[in-house]
Amino acid sequence: MSVIYTKSVPGRRGVKLPGCDVPVDHEIPENLRRREDAALAELSELDVVRHFTELSRKNFGLDTNFYPLGSCTMKYNPKVMEKIAALEGFSQLHPLLPQLYGGCMLEQGAIAVIFELEKLLCEITGMDAFTTHPMAGAHGELTGMMLIAAYHKDRGNRKTEVLIPDEAHGTNPASAAIAGYEIVTVPTGDNGMLDIDTLSDRLNEKTAAIMLTNPNTLGLFNSQIEKVAAMAHHYDAQLYYDGANLNAILGKFRPGDARFDVMHVNLHKTFATPHGGGGPGAGPVGVKRHLEPFLPISRIRKRTDGTYALDYDYPKSIGYIAPFYGNFAVCLRAYAYILLQGRQGLIDVSEHAVLNANYILASLKEQFHAPYPDRCMHECVLSAVKQLEAGVHAVDIAKALIDYGFHPPTIYFPLIVKEAIMIEPTETENKETLDRFIEAMKKIAYKALDDPQKIKKAPKSTPVGRLDETKAAREMDFNYIDCKP
Repeated sequence: MSVIYTKSVPGRRGVKLPGCDVPVDHEIPENLRRREDAALAELSELDVVRHFTELSRKNFGLDTNFYPLGSCTMKYNPKVMEKIAALEGFSQLHPLLPQLYGGCMLEQGAIAVIFELEKLLCEITGMDAFTTHPMAGAHGELTGMMLIAAYHKDRGNRKTEVLIPDEAHGTNPASAAIAGYEIVTVPTGDNGMLDIDTLSDRLNEKTAAIMLTNPNTLGLFNSQIEKVAAMAHHYDAQLYYDGANLNAILGKFRPGDARFDVMHVNLHKTFATPHGGGGPGAGPVGVKRHLEPFLPISRIRKRTDGTYALDYDYPKSIGYIAPFYGNFAVCLRAYAYILLQGRQGLIDVSEHAVLNANYILASLKEQFHAPYPDRCMHECVLSAVKQLEAGVHAVDIAKALIDYGFHPPTIYFPLIVKEAIMIEPTETENKETLDRFIEAMKKIAYKALDDPQKIKKAPKSTPVGRLDETKAAREMDFNYIDCKP
């Protein structure tokens, strides 16, 4: 498909404006004026509409097909949530209203949504208090680590290290490092679980926290988590829960009940907010009671008359970590989604997500190497090491899937799995879709051994075929299209 500038025709217009018939009080200073017209494409309205409509059809999203990115939880979200987020009473509120008027009736509904969402998240996760301020999952992680740092400072603890498994999300060590801690890596055992013996050896008085995802990025649930919590708390280290995989455990396991001290929740993964392409996101953080004094301000307090007010009286607070109350529209969608699902609906989400992932694992573990073949949670990890014998890598398999109409899954993560292919089907995909995906994967596995060069040249069905990504990074071309007629 051509870029819009190549369709430009000199003099063609979509809109013709009349000349200015009012006096100009203030001339634009000469040094701020253009020397020549902006290089814009010259097209009719119909040309523009057809170009961008055609372009939109080439976008890939959940509304078009299966999007099995492991760890990202790219689930379909009900359109009614978009309707709710667009309600005028919410969408037209000025974000400064609460700060300016401190609880006036104009924004009581919006503040009530945040207050009630915090209570619902406490119930779902087993935490005692929440803040919706963090703007994304990684921002939530950083907020959590700042809370832990404030806790240790308040107690006079000299803590310098954070223990993190080698299979963790990359944002975990980044968040801990930004918060000022040194990272100590703990290896994963042959069973895909945190190596308890090594953890015990590396845990000491300098340990500020242990950051864990459960189920972990291998899709496995660690049933020894309470033992890990006891080990951490022996040294007054805090146990941090990365909520990226919460979709696997809704209604089944509450991190707070397993003695986690702090966690973040990716609303955009678990609770009905479409995401991808950089946003939007939201990463509310929940804490147990002993960390509550350190939560960001302001916090929302419910008055005795049922109205809501902003509360800044938290002298130990870490302060402001985001403007307003995070991404309010994301929080609103999540609130509506939780109410829509109810208790049993949230349980169904996890049960179907786990069922779908295990169905894919069971169907493909003969064609691909499965490092942990017995059972997984919401996502499964395969490996292309069998195909590597024919020179076909995980990236080749991912590219080949595009020709079958599927978005590639996550590849080369977790880093500890060679040629990793990480698949998360979520609960929203039906069996027919999963069967089409499984059949495509099987065909690719066969072709990888029978005709590897064909796989390595995929995709063929896209406007742009296989790119040399290494060359593109090393030999960047900054030339632009000359739009002049």
